[in-house]
Amino acid sequence: MASRSAFSSFARRAVRVSALSSVLCVMSCSDESAPGAPSGGAGAGASGGSSTGASASGAGATPATGAGGVAAGGSGNEAVTPGGLDCASPAATECAGSGPSSTGSGAAGAAADGGPDAGTESSDTRDAGAPLIPDPGSVFSPCPVDGSPCIVMPFGDSITEGFPVFNGGYRVELYRQALLGGHAITFVGDRANGPADVDGQPFPPNHDGFSGFTIDPSSRSGISPLAEPAIAAYRPHIILLMIGTNDIDLSIDVAGAPARLGALIDRITTAAPGLLLVVAQIVPTTNATTNERIRAYNAAIPALIEARQAAGQHVVGVDMYAAFTDNPDFATALMVDALHPNDAGYALLGQRFYDTIEPFLAAAP
Repeated sequence: MASRSAFSSFARRAVRVSALSSVLCVMSCSDESAPGAPSGGAGAGASGGSSTGASASGAGATPATGAGGVAAGGSGNEAVTPGGLDCASPAATECAGSGPSSTGSGAAGAAADGGPDAGTESSDTRDAGAPLIPDPGSVFSPCPVDGSPCIVMPFGDSITEGFPVFNGGYRVELYRQALLGGHAITFVGDRANGPADVDGQPFPPNHDGFSGFTIDPSSRSGISPLAEPAIAAYRPHIILLMIGTNDIDLSIDVAGAPARLGALIDRITTAAPGLLLVVAQIVPTTNATTNERIRAYNAAIPALIEARQAAGQHVVGVDMYAAFTDNPDFATALMVDALHPNDAGYALLGQRFYDTIEPFLAAAP
């Protein structure tokens, strides 16, 4: 995968945080071969739909400058599987799973950035849906401090895409909260959907959410090979990773799903060791049996994060499952179908993501 040595040149600063609602962690190794992104929007590759590296015009810091064509598999806001199935269609039941995966976190401060190793805390010390809080000391700051926007790449499946209405999903509330907090952020990715503006400000519509996708392509389309091309093209400062719902909903090697997630985490952090990765435990479904599998998957995620955190990588975890189940009526109050949030559910996801990354965002100049 493409190395992101340019990221190390971004300014770092120590931020003193009290009562943090975030966590710090990290990751390692990766695979160099990655096929192109399967959707439209700004191309990430050099040409012909292949996005195996930074394009001539895509290496800059602007969010949507990737040159090149669209890779096979669909374009625009279309939700597509390898067989060409439109996952946005009501008939495409096997595409209905989407989702986030999330987790607690641990040590604050990476050795590379001079931060102290604060150790980890048990996830049962947090409020429902809140990230695990490391020692509230000096924390890693991945975003520019010169007033330019922090580049955020939403990365995942149909929940990242905003299924079923495809009008910005959780990104709308996340952007609204950033505006209210005086933080400049922008979203990047090969796809785009969302409102024209939020609270009177132009909304950055890009994302890398792919309906129906799993963690890796071992049994159907997976997002893992898309990580390095997207990082090379867009150079994000923060990645919001929500993935695993399709694996769990379709019972695709559920026992092996945490290992696949760990491998994806490693691909991302190897490609871009200077960014902050947010890993979300996935939301519940309205099916009790499926939720048993989801709980098992989610329970494995904190250990994945803590191990990489101990290795000096930068990862933040957020528990989206607890954020939903804290509401006893979540199935009707926060879900539009068995797997996907409604508007209120997406707003909750956006708020939780904002709460998690806010301590890492640069203050308004």
